[in-house]
This record gives sequence, structure tokens and C-alpha cells, in this order.
Amino acid sequence: MNGFWDNIFVATAARYSVAILCLILFLAIFELVTTYKNWEEIKKGNFSVAMATGGKIFGIANIFRYSIEQNDTLIQSISWGLFGFILLLLGYFIFEFLTPTYKIDDEIANDNRAVGFISMVISIGLSFVIGASIS
Repeated sequence: MNGFWDNIFVATAARYSVAILCLILFLAIFELVTTYKNWEEIKKGNFSVAMATGGKIFGIANIFRYSIEQNDTLIQSISWGLFGFILLLLGYFIFEFLTPTYKIDDEIANDNRAVGFISMVISIGLSFVIGASIS
């Protein structure tokens, strides 16, 4: 059975499956912390929510890219991916904190594309910083 996990196709499928499941879980957590409903807003055509959500998806996937690349085991990859997600979530709260004159969630829900774009870029940018520090 040990040879089974050494097969590159099996290892890739396992890491892919785990990354997808974690992505779904982490997006559900983001859904809980935002005041708007991501998928309802996207269905209505809210481009700002789509950009912010796309940035989160890219950010999470990018963190997993680094965690897979830098770690030998699936458990290590998941652990670093989870840690990276927590840091990404923390970045979201810092972004909200640093803009005391308005609420980020309200602006994104109201389709303020400038705020949606900045939110997307912050998620993507932080994912590269987080990923670069994963070892």
C-alpha cells in the first residue's frame, strides 16, 4: 500500500482533492464573516463581490500552491494551508480596520468596484507574501 501513495497521479489527485475541499471550507468561512452573501450577490451581477471573491479564491489556491510545493506530506500541506488561510483572513480584518471612514463590506455589497478591486489585490498580494514564507 505504501507504493500506492508514491504514485505521482495518486499523490496529485489527493492533494488536488484536499485543496478543493479546503477551498470550499475556507470560502464558507469567508461567507460567514462578510455581511453580504457572496454567491447571491455574484448571481445578481455584483462585480465588486465577484472581484473580492475571486481574489480570495486565488489567494487560497496560491497559498496551497506554496504549501504543496514546500512540504512532503499531505498533512504538512494542509497545516500550512490552514495557517496561510488564517493569515489571509487576518489580512481581511486589518483591511477593514484600516478604513475607519467606511465599511469595506458595505462598499463591496453596494458594488463599489474600486473597493472590490483593492480587496482582490490585497488577497492576491498577501497570498504571495504568505506563500513565500511557507517552508
